Amino acid sequence: MDSRAKGVTVVLVHGAWADGSSWSKVIVPLQNAGLNVVCAPIPLTRLNDDIEAVASIVDRVPGSVVLVGHAYAGAVIGGIGSEKVKALVFIAALAPDRGETVADVFYRGNRHPDAPEIGPDERGYIWMPASGFDNAFAQNATAEEKAVSAAVQRPISVECIKQAAGEPAWKSTRSWYLVAGEDRMINPETQRFMAERMHASVRSHSVDHTPSLTAPQAVIDIVLEAVAETTASSN
Repeated sequence: MDSRAKGVTVVLVHGAWADGSSWSKVIVPLQNAGLNVVCAPIPLTRLNDDIEAVASIVDRVPGSVVLVGHAYAGAVIGGIGSEKVKALVFIAALAPDRGETVADVFYRGNRHPDAPEIGPDERGYIWMPASGFDNAFAQNATAEEKAVSAAVQRPISVECIKQAAGEPAWKSTRSWYLVAGEDRMINPETQRFMAERMHASVRSHSVDHTPSLTAPQAVIDIVLEAVAETTASSN
């Protein structure tokens, strides 16, 4: 890693049904490349709440920031309007445009036959059934990894996917997009559509919905690429 990347902070933002442990295979390799790494916890209560949680992390960390969002968190990082953010990295992520909701883009493409049936409970929270972790969330993971993912899952409020997005940061910030070709949660064609309209640098891999867990090197590589190119262009 270029010495100019020293002092850059990579902020990793988990998606629905996950927590910071979903980045466990990515954190140390990025730190070993000389980067500061922070996993931003988000409440998964409303899109604006989640954006505010990440914005508070961006405000407190030193130096330039590269934001990395998985799945639902693509909408979250797209809502961060800070000059400290030099790059956005979307990992099989949802990226609504102004006025769109997360649900609009999530349900845009055809549903995979192995995608789980999900819906809100009486409190308005959406939980992932155990079969969803086995068959769609991370179908390429080991049995132990699936068991841990199911045990630590955090539900997402239906309010998160109903709130319209504001003007997205990807219209003014350089972006990268990892398309997960074996994704059973978010249609890969929908991913390509979102990546194309944001004019992102696209890297496609035959990976499932959660490559940070099942194919971490692909995630590490695209983050390091974003860091290297943005730090080079700013010097």
